[in-house]
Amino acid sequence: MRALTVILMLCASNVFMTLAWYGHLRFKDMEWGKSLGLFAIILISWAIALVEYSFQVPANRLGFRGNGGPFSLMQLKIVQEALSIGIFLLFALLLFKTERIAWNHAVAFALIILAVFFAFLKK
Repeated sequence: MRALTVILMLCASNVFMTLAWYGHLRFKDMEWGKSLGLFAIILISWAIALVEYSFQVPANRLGFRGNGGPFSLMQLKIVQEALSIGIFLLFALLLFKTERIAWNHAVAFALIILAVFFAFLKK
């Protein structure tokens, strides 16, 4: 159950981080965002990233084996990266309709998922 909680928190964290990093690229398409300067964009992104951290930090604390969690430090990071790629893919396809996944993107994403497999192999 703890592992599932950690993974769900990492998913939530990655949704907010993806919004903070890439969501502002769509602000110009919204009436309220057309006149925003770079400083305003940075402040909005920081506010979104603060929410991201409110999920990321507790997820890492709960998930880390040194704190009684189910994951090693390496496993936590690799799971986070795989979730990040998956959430980014959904974000790009849903919010940026002009983006397409080419074969080389699919291979790159598959290799990241393969990294998760190798991270969890028993030594």
